[in-house]
Amino acid sequence: MVNKVTRKKHYRPPGQKKEGNAARYVTRSQAVKQLQIGLPLFRKLCIYKGIFPREPKKKVKGNHHTYYHLKDIAFLHHEPLLEKCREIRAYEKKIKKADAKKNKERANFLIERKPTYLSGLLRIIKERYPKFIDVLRDLDDCLSLVHLFAALPAQERLKVEAKRIHECRRLSHEWQAFISRTHKLRKVFISVKGIYYQAEVEGQKITWLAPHSLHQILTDDVDLTVILNFMDFYEKLLAHVNKHLFNSINLEYPPILDPRLEALAAEFYALLRFFDANTKTSLVNPNSPFGKVDAEDSELRLAQLQHQLPLNEPTALMHLVEDAAGMDEDEDEDTRECKKLFKNMKFFLSREVHRESLLFIIPAFGGMVSWEGDGAPFRESEKTITHQIVDRSTQTHKFLSRDYVQPQWVFDCVNNRMILPTEDYLVGRDPPPHLSPFVDNDAEGYVPDYAVTLNKLKADAKNEVLPLPGVGKEDLDDPQKLLDAGVIDRAKAIEAAEMKQKMMALEKEYHDELKLELQGGKYPSAISKLDKQLPDQENEGGEDTNLPDYQQMAEDTDNLSKVMMSRKKKNLYEAMQIGKRTKKGKIDLLHERKKKHKESHKSQ
Repeated sequence: MVNKVTRKKHYRPPGQKKEGNAARYVTRSQAVKQLQIGLPLFRKLCIYKGIFPREPKKKVKGNHHTYYHLKDIAFLHHEPLLEKCREIRAYEKKIKKADAKKNKERANFLIERKPTYLSGLLRIIKERYPKFIDVLRDLDDCLSLVHLFAALPAQERLKVEAKRIHECRRLSHEWQAFISRTHKLRKVFISVKGIYYQAEVEGQKITWLAPHSLHQILTDDVDLTVILNFMDFYEKLLAHVNKHLFNSINLEYPPILDPRLEALAAEFYALLRFFDANTKTSLVNPNSPFGKVDAEDSELRLAQLQHQLPLNEPTALMHLVEDAAGMDEDEDEDTRECKKLFKNMKFFLSREVHRESLLFIIPAFGGMVSWEGDGAPFRESEKTITHQIVDRSTQTHKFLSRDYVQPQWVFDCVNNRMILPTEDYLVGRDPPPHLSPFVDNDAEGYVPDYAVTLNKLKADAKNEVLPLPGVGKEDLDDPQKLLDAGVIDRAKAIEAAEMKQKMMALEKEYHDELKLELQGGKYPSAISKLDKQLPDQENEGGEDTNLPDYQQMAEDTDNLSKVMMSRKKKNLYEAMQIGKRTKKGKIDLLHERKKKHKESHKSQ
């Protein structure tokens, strides 16, 4: 008998080390199994620690799995918060056991002494953000979510408690008070989603979205479990940021507010009064009774007054912002410019105007603002009021000493850093387009008509000639001197600047052509292009010159250069061309819409 040799299949022993993506990534189910926790707790820990799913190049288990890096899961193995959550889960079992035995006294006793894991979040914040500038770089989503919850109604069935809503309102008020008090606000834009704000704190630009001051409705189909986990972390994060910012300008935290203003739902106005009082009097007099009030007493007083605050009340009630001692030395040029925009101006907000954003913006740019209601700094009959913000066409009584403008005028003045004429913003008129300050018109390739008008107003305010498209300010030196001397008018100065720019471009192209001819290349002549751009000028001999098809030559040169490209560069070049064509299509669509809009207005 001949023994048959059988080959066994190759297999990996249990202790053998894995290689490749199998050793670097694990699926979510594998991670949950390794940590021996449930999926909700795993999601919560990932949110707190800042761990997100990864996309490996080769998915070993298939495309329908969620992958995490093995090192991230190893960090969770040694996280002290994981053990704390397990203790809380065991403690909750004791409460359920007491409820099952109908021992309500023991159940209430355990509920009152239930441990929380929120105290460990401050340690996680310091681990994730070693420096304070790291926190500012990651603060956009935090501010947007906190401002969103500050405008939501409390609903117990969706686990949105009133205590959390008031906490978010308090944190948002403190942040806005610091931004307004230190004049750090830079841009504002009203959109359908809400109002976008951008502030600059310690050199970092922070952008957040605040919802409109309307009554929000939460439906049952919204699962807020994950969002509430984010809120647990963001509340501690924003409180840590506010404390650091308040301490940076020598203010104590949490602030101690005026009970009367708190009862009138004027928390933000109370915060600004706190700023002014502490920067001038409380720091000089440390024996003041306000300095002896404990923070816990302030929190207790705030909790007692919160039930008096309606949820739909505006959150920003402003007062005159005075300069703090010693703050001018550290201010940059933008801050000084923003502080003086609405200087020596008094604004009064009518009853129908949404006050929340205006009461935050106007003092941030140096203005004084009041409103109709209790606790206002001054009344509507004040003779020194320069502007009244009105959003309705009918006004019973008008003062001739002030301008009645729409709210958009304030936003446009802030974005353009200048006081705009009020003729287009009068009550009853259709205001100009509200342009976004976050869009670069030159990069987009389309400049709206109103943007051109605003640029002209800025140039007239600075007494300078407005540069033409593609012309730098350095090319307008000579025409500017002639214009200042009164030799030529503004139209001739612009024409001279345009001709100078064309001649400089042709001169540069001529020098480039000479270099290429020395290297053996053949390119269209700059002189021929000059003749093409100036068709009225005849040649010296009177002969007709047949100009070549420059477009066809450019396409042939482009095709030849593509032949010499590698595949990677060719694909990159094609992607760039597709992007240019897409951008051009959007610009053409905007021009077409603009043309139709003008035709419709003419027909009307």
